[in-house]
Amino acid sequence: MYSFVNLEKYNYSERFQNIEMIIFSFAGFFIPFFVGHPQILVGTFVNAFLILAGLHFKGYRALPVILMPSLGVLSRGLIFGPYTIYLVLMIPFIWIGNALLVYTFRRFKISYWLNLTLGIALKTSFLFGTAYLLYLAGVLPVIFLTTMGILQVTTALLGGILVFSYEKIMINSRKYYIK
Repeated sequence: MYSFVNLEKYNYSERFQNIEMIIFSFAGFFIPFFVGHPQILVGTFVNAFLILAGLHFKGYRALPVILMPSLGVLSRGLIFGPYTIYLVLMIPFIWIGNALLVYTFRRFKISYWLNLTLGIALKTSFLFGTAYLLYLAGVLPVIFLTTMGILQVTTALLGGILVFSYEKIMINSRKYYIK
């Protein structure tokens, strides 16, 4: 049971990390174009790539994965509809929130589920707090409170479940095929 709850971590080669960085970055950028709506689906995939970056990457490699999804959303311009212009104000804060989630998986070596819970709490608290302050200042519309609050919790949790399932499948496939 302990090994099932706590994911094993593998040291990936430099080359493999670079390939994954490119794939995750492009996927993060283009998910808003190919998936579009609903936001819960886009956010789930983006958070899954962020968590994978936190688990797999060392050094600077997580940076493009942190930055590209919000640039993809902005480039597409449709997810927030008429509110997309407000997204420009939130992008630096979204980058910081994404970095908090990735950093949690890199820094803390507790268990997968505790790291996920802590990462979600840090990311959502930061994003919601920032959105709330900007809302109080009259800069952001109220819709951003939901988007940067409960939707962040939901998509990060779903992304975390997706990654956990993926990693377990990969670990089990290595046991049977690599001997």
